[in-house]
Amino acid sequence: MKNNMEDIDKLIKETLTKEEAKFYDELGEQNIFQMLGGLFNGKNSWLTLIMNFMTAIVFGLLIYCIIQTFDAEKTNDLILWVGGVLLCFLYISMIKIYLWMQMHRNALTREIKRLELQMSSLSSKISE
Repeated sequence: MKNNMEDIDKLIKETLTKEEAKFYDELGEQNIFQMLGGLFNGKNSWLTLIMNFMTAIVFGLLIYCIIQTFDAEKTNDLILWVGGVLLCFLYISMIKIYLWMQMHRNALTREIKRLELQMSSLSSKISE
């Protein structure tokens, strides 16, 4: 299967111009670190920076709440600190889910662009 995919990629690159072929190469598969780096590119990179900064602050608050949970002497205080721990976990989880969804959106956009290039390559091949 891999040889078949490589043959298809080679055929597509032959029909594209140099600029289009370079763009096609940039749309290839990315590893997890490249996907994470892709979150910091584009129009919403400022939002990703703010989210990561706030996540670091909430993580510090989480550690503080955990320490206070072990030091609590009254049951009411213990319940409040455990509630704080749960809220911090919830916040961090929701931000991580949002960022993973953005990574998925970026990967999906790359695949759609690859399909568009393949279709334009195929249509130019057919018209010849």
